[in-house]
Amino acid sequence: MKLVLLSGGSGKRLWPLSNDARSKQFLKVLENEDREMVSMVQRVWSQIAANGLRDSSFIATSKSQIEMMHNQIGSDVPLIIEPERRDTFAAIALAATYLYSFKGTGLDEVVTILPVDPYVENHFFESVKQLENVLQSSGADLALIGVRPTYPSSKYGYIIPEEQESSVSAYQTVSRFREKPSEEQAEVLIKQHALWNCGVFAFKLGYLIGLLEKNGYAIQYEELAKQYHTLPKISFDYEVVEKAADIVVLPYDGYWKDLGTWNTLTEEMKNKQIGWGTISSDCHNTHLINEIDIPVSILGLSNIVVAVSPDGILVTDKSASPRIKDFINYDQGPMYEERHWGWQRILDDQNYEDGRCVLTKRIAINAGKNLSYQLHSKREEVWTIVKGEGEFLQNGNFMHVKAGNVLHIPMKTLHGVRAITELEIIVVQSGMQEDANQVVELYRTWDEVAEHCIKM
Repeated sequence: MKLVLLSGGSGKRLWPLSNDARSKQFLKVLENEDREMVSMVQRVWSQIAANGLRDSSFIATSKSQIEMMHNQIGSDVPLIIEPERRDTFAAIALAATYLYSFKGTGLDEVVTILPVDPYVENHFFESVKQLENVLQSSGADLALIGVRPTYPSSKYGYIIPEEQESSVSAYQTVSRFREKPSEEQAEVLIKQHALWNCGVFAFKLGYLIGLLEKNGYAIQYEELAKQYHTLPKISFDYEVVEKAADIVVLPYDGYWKDLGTWNTLTEEMKNKQIGWGTISSDCHNTHLINEIDIPVSILGLSNIVVAVSPDGILVTDKSASPRIKDFINYDQGPMYEERHWGWQRILDDQNYEDGRCVLTKRIAINAGKNLSYQLHSKREEVWTIVKGEGEFLQNGNFMHVKAGNVLHIPMKTLHGVRAITELEIIVVQSGMQEDANQVVELYRTWDEVAEHCIKM
């Protein structure tokens, strides 16, 4: 069995901590058994490894998440890169062609799809393993996992099985689906033995490859990647699952939760406060997550979340937090990003009446990591080293730098830096708004720089 984890999303559901470069699954707000702060993707990947599934697992993700994924779970994790975001049907179709034409996976191999951010206990993955046998023994097109509901939720979709007087099978035949009913409707569905749809399902690779061929899509990975922008923006549920002729579901009785909103996420956070600030003792069920260096005080307010990051500030009643996607439409790029070499934070971004634009950011380069050897076609930069020491190269001229040094980098000047110890730099980049800047990268690794550019 091959396991494909879906890691997509635009980052709005847990704004302002999540953004286009750092989606919800990368937020380190959960605590593991060693009392370390980990993200959703780190947690689920460790569970996959603990259940012996790591060597057969892949992660489907976007270009913008590659560096974050490598930072958090290692550069050896096999990634299937989506050229752009086009919902789950396109992502799963691309993953299927990758397994078929690039990895040589057989058409009878079972492929299981799993969201990258479920909050589950380890034994959930025993049910995941069972999907292969369920699919083989049932002969169905698709095999799903359905969670037995613990309350009538209006936040989840429901799987309604066929009415059966008795059955010796562990699985049930699916009758129909119901997407996010009201709580009253959910109560009726639960009486009909409906299950929460947790987004986990399995199929034989040949089933999906056959569907792609039938609909005129390429089944070779490289070809489908080129045609990716033509695939419909639709979920796999709507495009494939709800049209399938024969579907079975495996009920799961354990703990499961979708941590997609602030109210559900904070229910699983062991710390009510992360970051600088104060929550008064008369606040109940109140959480503060603060990522900036300005203190936040919360006095006398209960059942709320306050989240602060370089991207913005959110103050919300927990019950209202799922509505955030309807209100967040700010025209700005990510103000904080994790990169393979460290992180960067935008401090200020200004456009002036005379046409100049000035961007100020703080970057941190981890010890032993480097920025690539590159040039800016239409921007000049001034670097102020504020922490650590490193090796700096500008147009072939090598020098050691340390805290207190100020470096001027004119336009079209090749430059790069490697951190000896953790290096922090204030970068002021300026140019004219009308001049589109291009970054030209000559060498990415410092070994290449040392070989070709540094004369010892």
